[in-house]
Amino acid sequence: MADLLPMSDTKDSPATAPDPNRWRMLAVIAIAQLMIVLDGSIVNVALPHMQEALGISQANVTWVVTAYTLAFGGLLLLGGRVADYWGRKRTFIVGLSGFAFASLLGGLAPNQELLFSARALQGAFAALLAPAALSLVTVAFTEPRERAKAFGVFGALSGGGAAIGLILGGVLTDSFSWRWTLGVNVPIAIVVAIFAWFVVKESKSAGHPSYDIPGAALATSGLLALVYGFTVAAQDGWTAPLTLTLLIGAVVLLGAFVVVEQRVKNPLLPLRIPRNPVRGGSYLTFLFVGAGMFAMFLFLTYYFQVVLGYSALKSGLHFLPFSLGIIAAAGVVARLLPRTGPRPLMTGGLTFAMLGMLSLTRITPEDQYWTSVFPALLVMSLGLAFVFIPASSTALSGVNPKDAGVASALLNTSQQVGGSVGLALLSTLSVAALNRSVEKIGTVAVTGADGTVTQMPQAESLVAGYHVGFLWGSVLFGLALISTIVLVRIKKSEFHANAQDEEAVPAMAH
Repeated sequence: MADLLPMSDTKDSPATAPDPNRWRMLAVIAIAQLMIVLDGSIVNVALPHMQEALGISQANVTWVVTAYTLAFGGLLLLGGRVADYWGRKRTFIVGLSGFAFASLLGGLAPNQELLFSARALQGAFAALLAPAALSLVTVAFTEPRERAKAFGVFGALSGGGAAIGLILGGVLTDSFSWRWTLGVNVPIAIVVAIFAWFVVKESKSAGHPSYDIPGAALATSGLLALVYGFTVAAQDGWTAPLTLTLLIGAVVLLGAFVVVEQRVKNPLLPLRIPRNPVRGGSYLTFLFVGAGMFAMFLFLTYYFQVVLGYSALKSGLHFLPFSLGIIAAAGVVARLLPRTGPRPLMTGGLTFAMLGMLSLTRITPEDQYWTSVFPALLVMSLGLAFVFIPASSTALSGVNPKDAGVASALLNTSQQVGGSVGLALLSTLSVAALNRSVEKIGTVAVTGADGTVTQMPQAESLVAGYHVGFLWGSVLFGLALISTIVLVRIKKSEFHANAQDEEAVPAMAH
């Protein structure tokens, strides 16, 4: 369809004076980015309510989150290319409109099948919206210090938005219904789209648009097979025929994707982007951090509601220190980044995040929020703030403006794919630990509101499963630390030189 649309005269061009409207653009784009990040977590505290209302099994309930993150991560690279060639403003507005429609569909879903489908559709439109948003910021802010501030906003939203989503989800679920955790997106998306029409300037890459559909199909199907393989392993075991078939198929499909990307004329993922060690290390860091962080939110949510008996709202509010910690630290990081360069901030931040996650293995079935959970959330939030902002800068360091959309998409892809795989993998390991504990100490009889008696795991078994999830979450943060130390080897002088090179190229044409 893009071939039939007239190409705008607004192209990426040599730098001119900064766009005087850039800060208003950032405000509009930031609201859309916050909505995307919120939607990855806003339904978490509503999961028990969704299960009861739609009869979703415990084995399938993670698909409410995974359907969104998988479609989002699997299609982001294609979305980045669409934004580059079709027009970033146009793609941004279409993504907002489709996101609103999918949110409405999910909020009205009468069964789990339609809910899962709506969540996947949300992810697909978010895959258009997110890279368009970040690439618009990339081409609008060319001065290094201003760009650091703009990335500071995105870093704060990327880290703190997930916790804000949990709080908002709790308010909507307790005050209205779980359906409003999806429906709330509709008015927000419509208002943001209207403002974007008047405030955001169009930009696109020069050249004839070409989309790598085979690459998109291989990447998405490979990721789907990988995540579904982990999910099946939780039920049937790692050596089950279906588990092995899915995991082997995922390796084959993703390997074929790499081969295709080396041969097609206009690849979905130009390998020159991640091949750069600094950028590649940044993407790996986001992958591992996303895997650990998404799972942490899921396990703590169930710990709060199932073990401690918190309401959805109370659960969300207990995540508030994580959100506030990242927001408070973001301003400090934005000021430090030009002075220290990214590497010292990232290594220190990941060390703190790893220790914070590891300390969650101390929780018990008794309420230990202020002695165990609160300190861990605070340490993790401060640590991750020192990761998100520098990694956002290094992931786009030295990128040609024609690749701004796909490079931005790969950054988001890393976090979302990491979240999908992390949820599946850590849930599988957690369930296995839960089952082992149940075999040792047995179950407890629970009488439902209708008088039926159900055998449920004891609180000690549930917590034992969460401990395994947190332990492996800290391992994932440790892998992020290793990738930063080994690959993100960029000095402060090199970081500033790259920023100056970028300043001379990507600008918003007028």
